[in-house]
Amino acid sequence: MTASHPYEARTQEIARELLAATREKGSFFAKMRDRMRWDDKLLDWAMSNPGLRVQLFRFIDCLPALRSKAEIARHLQEYLTAEEVELPDALKQLINFSGGDSVPGQLAATTVSTGVETLAYKYIAGENLAKVAKTVERLRKDNLAFTIDLLGEAVITEAEAQQYFDRYLELMTTLSEAAKTWKTVPQIDEAEGEPLPRVQVSVKLTAFYSQFDPLDAAGSESRVSDRIRDLLRHAAKVGAAIHFDMEQYEYKDLTLAILKKILLEEEFRHRSDIGMTIQGYLRESQRDLQGLINWAKERGTPVTVRLVKGAYWDRETIRSQQHRWKQPVYNDKAATDANFERLTQLLLENHDYIYAAIGSHNVRSQALACAIAETLKIPPRRLEMQVLYGMGDKLAKVLAQRGHRVRVYCPYGELLPGMSYLIRRLLENTANSSFLRQNLENRPIEALIAPPKPDPEKPEFAPDALPFPNAADSDYADAAVRDAGLTAIAQLRPQLGKSYRPWIDGEYRETANTVNSLNPSNPEEVVGIVGQISIEQADFAVATAKAAFQQWRRTPASDRAAILRQAAELLEQRRHELNAVMVFEVGKPLKQGDAEVSEAIDFCRYYADEMERLESGANYDIPGENNRYHYQPRGITLVISPWNFPLAIPTGMTVASLVAGNCTLLKPAEVSSVIAAKLAEILIEAGIPKGVFQFIPGKGSTVGAHLVKHPDINTIVFTGSQEVGCQIYRDAAVLQPGQKHLKRVIAEMGGKNAVIIDESADLDQAVAGVVQSAFGYSGQKCSACSRAVVVESVYDTFMSRLVEAVRSLNVGDASKPSTQVGPVIDAKAQQRIRESIQNGKEEGKVAIEIPSPEPGYFVGPVVFTEISPEATIAQEEIFGPVLAVLKVKDFDEALTVANSTNYALTGGLYSRTPSHIDRAMAEFEVGNLYINRGITGAIVSRQPFGGFKLSGVGSKAGGSDYVLQFLEPRTITENIQRHGFAPIEGTE
Repeated sequence: MTASHPYEARTQEIARELLAATREKGSFFAKMRDRMRWDDKLLDWAMSNPGLRVQLFRFIDCLPALRSKAEIARHLQEYLTAEEVELPDALKQLINFSGGDSVPGQLAATTVSTGVETLAYKYIAGENLAKVAKTVERLRKDNLAFTIDLLGEAVITEAEAQQYFDRYLELMTTLSEAAKTWKTVPQIDEAEGEPLPRVQVSVKLTAFYSQFDPLDAAGSESRVSDRIRDLLRHAAKVGAAIHFDMEQYEYKDLTLAILKKILLEEEFRHRSDIGMTIQGYLRESQRDLQGLINWAKERGTPVTVRLVKGAYWDRETIRSQQHRWKQPVYNDKAATDANFERLTQLLLENHDYIYAAIGSHNVRSQALACAIAETLKIPPRRLEMQVLYGMGDKLAKVLAQRGHRVRVYCPYGELLPGMSYLIRRLLENTANSSFLRQNLENRPIEALIAPPKPDPEKPEFAPDALPFPNAADSDYADAAVRDAGLTAIAQLRPQLGKSYRPWIDGEYRETANTVNSLNPSNPEEVVGIVGQISIEQADFAVATAKAAFQQWRRTPASDRAAILRQAAELLEQRRHELNAVMVFEVGKPLKQGDAEVSEAIDFCRYYADEMERLESGANYDIPGENNRYHYQPRGITLVISPWNFPLAIPTGMTVASLVAGNCTLLKPAEVSSVIAAKLAEILIEAGIPKGVFQFIPGKGSTVGAHLVKHPDINTIVFTGSQEVGCQIYRDAAVLQPGQKHLKRVIAEMGGKNAVIIDESADLDQAVAGVVQSAFGYSGQKCSACSRAVVVESVYDTFMSRLVEAVRSLNVGDASKPSTQVGPVIDAKAQQRIRESIQNGKEEGKVAIEIPSPEPGYFVGPVVFTEISPEATIAQEEIFGPVLAVLKVKDFDEALTVANSTNYALTGGLYSRTPSHIDRAMAEFEVGNLYINRGITGAIVSRQPFGGFKLSGVGSKAGGSDYVLQFLEPRTITENIQRHGFAPIEGTE
């Protein structure tokens, strides 16, 4: 938008008028009153000190979960005494107490909690319907319309989705009944002689189905569509309007597609009391708005489009950076503002087809809409202005005084579920780029109303913040990516049943024996027929590797690394195919398999980088003497890989060995040999020389055991059960005839992983994280959560939500996009898990047990309660969808229980108590500790993976010292003096 734009001059005039009206000074007594209010002080302090802002908002986020004044005082002190916080004098005095139970502590708790509650209800229209009704009536007296948004906990269960739906029906019924008694306010209740609905509610599609997921587009559409239709019918019955909010970017396309489809149905296509939302900070928003305009032309009846800037900028930016996806939002606030103006113009210039609701607290943004409406003489029905409750009160009144219809977006609900909304509002109010803050600070009017100009110095996209550029997972919110993934599954099914042979000495070899790899979702389906090597072929493979070793070890590290990088490229090219193979061979749902392909790619690239770093060694020279420290490969590596991560783990173990200069034999788990064969194809195509890498599928109890004892094997890398791992450790320790070295064993052997939920935990996060960690891939991860240790004060609430969340999971065939819990790996595993469940029923109480589908190797998720920490089900790894929940008195006991097993692999903590987080970091005995997130899905470089105690031996996979395990360090010292002469640096 430039000054020469046809609307610009009028925009500037109106903006000055609005600013002047909203900046009117209050009375002396009003100013004095505001200075005494703690809620205003909190905001002022947050704006003046970035460190305090972060800690203060974290405390506010935590506050509703705290159950006593002593807890509030203790948390206030912990948050505000952090190093990065500079405290104003008033706060220093407030938190200067010796204990939460002390009188000063109680006073501090009362003062701050009252201030925060007052602050919250600046932005929340009421905690119940009676208070909301009073708020609405007050707004109407000021000629302001409203829309009501129901605040609530994150919908993670179907019971909560039903409750959300029912509460909206109640909300519409109650308010519509009350509306019959309201006096008509022509400015907001009528337009061009046409009556308008007095009641409007704003709803979110994802709240109607707890498992709403773009990957399962058809299933999600099916589950929410009937509720949308019922909601629209009820709204028509009581005379209310419905507006559909927009949420996170990943749901946008599916949300728009579902609504467009329903609103073209004959029952609904003639209704104009319905609205949708476009977010101006999204780079795709102009395309989306044009698509809605084209659709509205086809529909024939306008809907309203609420145009907003967007409320999730931080989340969208962080998520895109973490996943290495394209940033969906503009990186520069001015770019968002400029786009908002383009969208406003597009929207209003198409007012014949679509109505506009301009949602902004930026005076210029609203002034532009006013200017366009005046210039084009847009009828009043086709435009309204919108502000958030508590955010744009003065602006709303001024716009209403100008004769516009103004609607106030009013969230209602209790403080606890409303806290995330409050934090978003506080962030918006206190951000440097916020118009509200800039106006409050009395920035020059010219600067505030100038056309937005993106900063040419600011990068178009947020910078890549990752120290190692991890591979990007597939973004299944993208329809093209989603279709590619699902098409690969459909295309692979007719091709199942092919034969796969071992690769030895540069050739595929025939074998006397084969095994059928079966689809655990449907065991009658043969995924592949895999040749099994004999003992003689195993010995031949070792001899071949021995012959190839000297040439491979002399190959420059850069050449070996180049082969790994080529393998990474091939893995990326075949991503969808590899995902499909995992779906069929090991029953791994698509998203879980896709993350595994990314991990395999990362292993190739990361270990290539690491070997190049290690290749140079180190020099420790002194006058007269050169000292060289460098590495050489160990020899021949035997990789014995598991079935639960059938691509990532064998890739990581194999390529780390190869890039270090070792010849490597890959013996995969029998039930996952097809995906291992695909990996072999990729390594061969990438250029691994003959004899250096060999693919040797075979029976573990015969071929595997024989190779472990083979005198020419130098290193054994194993992931699997503790029983087998310990046997390998024992056998490898025995010096065989002719063996001239000690074998090195690198073994990862599972865990009995606990997640602690303390009294301050965000239960939305905790329940979702425990469910995902316990039942993702049917609990068949060594990192899976098998114990939830819950402090008694939140135990009942946690359990009630956990049970319903588990009940809401979709259990079934892994090839279906709706499936979250697929089969277990085979009949033997199924029987073993069922026996553990039966034993668990003798040790505790079943909170919920989901039925197991037929056919297939299915075990429905099971949750046990009333379990002793010493019980077998709380001590032994089950490797299936079984969770034990243990109730403890306090955090001290929680740590003791969490540390009470023989394992130390992964653990988690959900807490907003800084001292608990610090203690967990120091005292929770696990190799990988995850705080306020799920405990599975370690990412190469960021979260090197591995444990201690009986969870394994060796360095962490994906870490900076992993490749060292495949190398022998050497020191070479040379005396460079000759008859007392040696070069001395700097003497020439």
